[in-house]
Amino acid sequence: MTSNAEIIERDRKVFWHPCTQMKDFETWPMLPVQSGEGVWLYDFDGNRYIDAVSSWWVNLFGHSNPRINNRIKEQVDKLEHVILAGCTQEPVIELSERLVNVTPPGLNRVFYADNGSSAMEIALKMSFHYWRNIGKTNKTKFVTLSNSYHGETLGTLAVGGVDLFKKTYAPLLMDVYTAPSPDCYYRERGESWEEYSKRQFFRMKEILDKHHEEIAAVTVEPLVQCAGGMRMYHPVYLTMLREACDRYNVHLIADEIAVGFGRTGTLFACEQAGIAPDFMALSKGLTAGYLPLSAVLTTDEIYEAFYDDYENLTAFLHSHSYTGNPLCCAAALGTLDIFEEDNVIENNRELISHMEKALEPFHEHPHVGDVRQTGMIAAIEMVRDKNTMEPYDFTERKGMYVYEHALTREALLRPLGNITYFMPPYVITPEQIDHLAQVAWEGINKATLE
Repeated sequence: MTSNAEIIERDRKVFWHPCTQMKDFETWPMLPVQSGEGVWLYDFDGNRYIDAVSSWWVNLFGHSNPRINNRIKEQVDKLEHVILAGCTQEPVIELSERLVNVTPPGLNRVFYADNGSSAMEIALKMSFHYWRNIGKTNKTKFVTLSNSYHGETLGTLAVGGVDLFKKTYAPLLMDVYTAPSPDCYYRERGESWEEYSKRQFFRMKEILDKHHEEIAAVTVEPLVQCAGGMRMYHPVYLTMLREACDRYNVHLIADEIAVGFGRTGTLFACEQAGIAPDFMALSKGLTAGYLPLSAVLTTDEIYEAFYDDYENLTAFLHSHSYTGNPLCCAAALGTLDIFEEDNVIENNRELISHMEKALEPFHEHPHVGDVRQTGMIAAIEMVRDKNTMEPYDFTERKGMYVYEHALTREALLRPLGNITYFMPPYVITPEQIDHLAQVAWEGINKATLE
């Protein structure tokens, strides 16, 4: 039988891992995965691990979910793929109909791509192109938030704000306006999330007031800046931003790629602010972790600006070979079936409450500076000094010590720097949440006290 060691040896000869310094594998363990079922991943040596990070935040209903499996199996014998320039097929139509029905009102048109970065590229291009089509050719700039992340293509890197991903490629990127994040980690002692998020909006308003004539759109990750360290803020910021975008005639692009499909406690994070964006980008949970698919939803008004005679050359000529792939659409339809039939959002409330209780002891840990949670996303941030909130230097790799310990205790807890976080599949049990909390406690003690 194949062993972990054999898989690792083969891997290191040919494969270049994403988001990884490959030399790390000389020090930190690689996890070979043979199979998955429910919350569990299984390696080649017979060990198992709770997938506490949903395999990069995509898995909603567990690995090898039979209902999604069946949707894909039914589709694969009918049609695997067809070009969508000039053709159509039933799965992409049904999925579009259902996405229009479940997303915030007014988002009536759906455009597909293969991944989250591509979805955000599409939203940026559509916004720019819309203003061009209606004669406002000076609206070419974008506004983003500090510490934001929208993907790793050049357009999305430009509107991102995490130097770790962006700095190297800065000479290649377009200039943007950057407003300070409403990230509540930096609020004053005693200041509420709502108060701080309102206060942080001042600079965004200044930028829009001064530059709105040249601004096409504002990009935002609603409620949680995931890749920026699971930093969180109050919905009031989104409410204020929607009002300001309307006032200044600027598009609002909501990047719900990581936070959509129930992650924040509602189906979409924008719901908690009572807003509808002009563009909503979706991916990750859209297929519950099965197949690469993303979608951009937008309004009839924006769609109509591209609906024109051919010779006017106003069409949106953006394409991907696998746009609207039927197998991907089938997986997404299976995902929506489960949301519709199983009352997922309501059932998750118990898990959200249990996770909050399980993390209560971390508030008193001498090297935990912050414990934060929005829905099914929770983060524990390690600091050198709890009183001054002095961070550990990134080179100390505290999160990796937690990761390494977790693998010995049946858990996959891939860190974000010195932050340990939970974003598990929704099929996790309260007892499994308790286990993850215990493993994280042990790992943080090893990383900070030993």
